[in-house]
Amino acid sequence: MPTDTTAPSAPARSGAATRERILAVANELFYTHGIRATSADRIIEEVGITKVTFYRHFRTKGDLVVAYLQAQSRAEQAWVASTHTVGDPLGSLRALAAGIGTAGCQPGFRGCAFINAAAEFADADDPVRAAVDAHRDWIYREFAAIAAEAGVSDPQSVGRQLVILRDGAMVSGYLNDATELSGWLGDAFTSVVSAAVSRSER
Repeated sequence: MPTDTTAPSAPARSGAATRERILAVANELFYTHGIRATSADRIIEEVGITKVTFYRHFRTKGDLVVAYLQAQSRAEQAWVASTHTVGDPLGSLRALAAGIGTAGCQPGFRGCAFINAAAEFADADDPVRAAVDAHRDWIYREFAAIAAEAGVSDPQSVGRQLVILRDGAMVSGYLNDATELSGWLGDAFTSVVSAAVSRSER
């Protein structure tokens, strides 16, 4: 006998939409005002739901913070994947620098969401720090992979140097023009990689 799935699927869609709305509001408030400065009550009010509905989707505010960071991580990973051209490491670094420069100089930019979260959660055993660390590990691996494509002998070390440059550029975005920042970061990326390649060839 055919099963009618129309009725059961409607609440599931509604629940998913509510969860996404909670995440969208949390994303804006956490990033703009800080995680600890944003209460669960404020998010509940902004979304327009009851506490029961909120805690049905997220057992604690901490669970919501982790979900927020995981969503940020997925978005950045997708962007890097679309920007990284395999086989063209220097071109990829220039493209990444352009994107970082543009984002860093936009109104409302508040720096790296993961560095901001780490500053607010000092306990290394906190689940929030675990989410931060997972994302940072991914960043290090990505830049190390680009360095390896370029032919450096120590891609792990060079990758970390590139991440330090990336982090610094995200802070400098507050103070500089997007085109200038992109150019400076692209030059710094390629200088670090080119110097490492030269050392590897000696």
